[in-house]
Amino acid sequence: MLHELVRSTNVRSVGYSQAERALEVAFHSGGLYRYDNVPPDVHSALMASPSKGSFLAQFIKGRYPYRPISS
Repeated sequence: MLHELVRSTNVRSVGYSQAERALEVAFHSGGLYRYDNVPPDVHSALMASPSKGSFLAQFIKGRYPYRPISS
């Protein structure tokens, strides 16, 4: 999955597959997580958000199933 680097103190990059509705988030700390069943509009809103970490905490974590890919 292709990742796009983002400006964030916490998040390094974000990848998204619309076909799989899968969101991948790589953190500066080295962790990489995959969130499943994420709608395209949620990905778009994340990318448009001025605070990626706050958006993740408020609208993604705890709402979509996830698994670590690496930590």
